[in-house]
Amino acid sequence: MCDDFIHQGVTHDPTVSRRAFIVGSAATVVLSSAIGTAEAKVVEKDVNVTMSSGGVSDSALFYPEGKGSWPAVLIWTDILGLRPIFREMGHRLAAEGYVVLVPNPFYRNAKAPVVDGSFDFSKPEDRAKVMPLAAALTADANISDAKSYTDFLDQQPQTDKNKKMGVQGYCMGGPLTFRTAATVPNRIGAAATFHGGGLVTDKPDSPHLLIPRMKAEVLCCVAANDDKRDPLAKDKLKEAFAEAHLRATVEVFEGCNHGWTVRGSQVYNEAGAERAWSELTALYKRNLK
Repeated sequence: MCDDFIHQGVTHDPTVSRRAFIVGSAATVVLSSAIGTAEAKVVEKDVNVTMSSGGVSDSALFYPEGKGSWPAVLIWTDILGLRPIFREMGHRLAAEGYVVLVPNPFYRNAKAPVVDGSFDFSKPEDRAKVMPLAAALTADANISDAKSYTDFLDQQPQTDKNKKMGVQGYCMGGPLTFRTAATVPNRIGAAATFHGGGLVTDKPDSPHLLIPRMKAEVLCCVAANDDKRDPLAKDKLKEAFAEAHLRATVEVFEGCNHGWTVRGSQVYNEAGAERAWSELTALYKRNLK
């Protein structure tokens, strides 16, 4: 599915601890103060989402502690799936005032985490662990799953259904983000991709062809080495967004390579990741209302 778009940055380092992430992100929470206090507490739950295509998706749900309702966000992971670093992203986003679902995209074939211990995509034996899982994620499967996950979020009492929903995706989660925004356009008000793989292809089901069906504002944060490999992709995205009269930002992050936003990746770039996060939260503040 996306081996052509995965670079040396797709690694997993289990030594990156949850504690280190929370401490490291605390300053950002102080600065953003999205829900008024750096001490905002978050409820984290393991949930089972009944899927319309059959089966159950083991997922993680996060929302601010206390009474109230908030806009919902769906996070699509990269090819290594639901694991601690993406739980930490969900926790951080929920602390800023959102109900966040991080599903296991590979629920059809395996429970999360699908990667145990260290992982390096450059090694054939490691690639063999995940590529068959990714191959099962067809466009039709993406569309079906998008409906199930957004329906689940709207069923949560913490979700403010009067406000638009957000969706964001990393690497292979980029196409899933586009398909979600096109599948439930009346619910998705903002969509963001980070080093999205295969957003523009020459196939009839290329994600960029779905842009006319979207109603969301879109943010596409492009890795510098992805842009170097396919410099025309960003131009095709910009053209498609303009023709659809959608507000969109397609930005190449110079000095940031594929995987730069995911802590634990060998190409993780903290400054670039924090800038991408700031653009993401600004996108949500503008549109999830």
